[in-house]
Amino acid sequence: MKRINSLLFSLMLLGLLFSCSKASLSYTQNGNWVSRAIFAGVPMGYGTSFTIGDSAYVGTGLNPNTPNTKLATVFRYVPDPIPTSTPTGYDSAFGGWKQMADYGGGGRMKAVGFGVGGFGYLGTGTADGITPLSDFWKYDPAANSWTRVADIGTPSKKYPRFDAVSMSFSNSAFVLTGTDASNYFGDVWEYDPSADSWTQRPDMPGSKRSQAVTWVYNGIGYLVTGYTPGSQWQVGNACYDFWKFDPTQTGNKGWARLRDIYNTNSDTHDDAYTNIIRYRAVGFVIKGQTTGDKAYITTGSNGTPNTYTWEYDFATDQWTEKTPYEGASREGAIGFTVQNRGFITTGISGTAAYDDCREFFPGQIYNQYD
Repeated sequence: MKRINSLLFSLMLLGLLFSCSKASLSYTQNGNWVSRAIFAGVPMGYGTSFTIGDSAYVGTGLNPNTPNTKLATVFRYVPDPIPTSTPTGYDSAFGGWKQMADYGGGGRMKAVGFGVGGFGYLGTGTADGITPLSDFWKYDPAANSWTRVADIGTPSKKYPRFDAVSMSFSNSAFVLTGTDASNYFGDVWEYDPSADSWTQRPDMPGSKRSQAVTWVYNGIGYLVTGYTPGSQWQVGNACYDFWKFDPTQTGNKGWARLRDIYNTNSDTHDDAYTNIIRYRAVGFVIKGQTTGDKAYITTGSNGTPNTYTWEYDFATDQWTEKTPYEGASREGAIGFTVQNRGFITTGISGTAAYDDCREFFPGQIYNQYD
């Protein structure tokens, strides 16, 4: 009898270990969000970020509680080395947040930022929640100062907007899509920092939209999700068409459509694509994983703020659901990749704003105590 019980126990233990193997993990245990030093500014949403080297810069945004204050503050974030714990303050050896010079264009939200050539750029957005802006400013990290550069558009006509997105490459950057509160855009503008000028490129062929997510990976830009008021490629005004962009190509030759992020195909690969579509989400890219290079989107809204996190595989053009963001549901957060690590911070849900900051480890099992 003791021998039988021992055998049963061994089998049960083996089954338990097998059931906890990575291959059989529920998506809720597929990736781990680790808390980092909280954002040093006031809790806010609809802010903007750009990266320069090994640092991220986060600023502007909406403080919904004082009341509806549009912010001009900017903070630099340097991640602490893994696995060192994050100190509460900023230290050049370990990382954290440090306040930098206020944004030169004044308080605003829903702006767009990018880094190119060792400088940061931030512009557009809205200061009153209604009127779109077209100004752009350049940030010099060595001088910790802002200088106004060319407005988006041509010398004779500006193209103001908010809720646009950007793609940054080695020698130029692109700002595209967005809204002016009356119209939704699919236009594409290339900024040349050496000439301080904008050139209009052909419109993207997908849905005109605002509040999308972009990544740049190996010299190719990707545009996914977003809000559209009317398109054949949307569900509940959330876009499901997905595009990549090669800036070296001329005309619309640079755009290629990828697989939809909704169950629109008779194949089985998208049968579980139930909650990828959204707007006001954020994303980042992490390279060099054992499973390959991947991109991620998380948070955002499709009528209700959420925490759903999805992983995109560049090699297969397919998505896998991961552990949801561990903070509160939100939209208008900020996501960035710095030092090949993915971070999420700030965000808003109704009148609640947040200042938590978390790093995502896609290969780890979820740990609720991190």
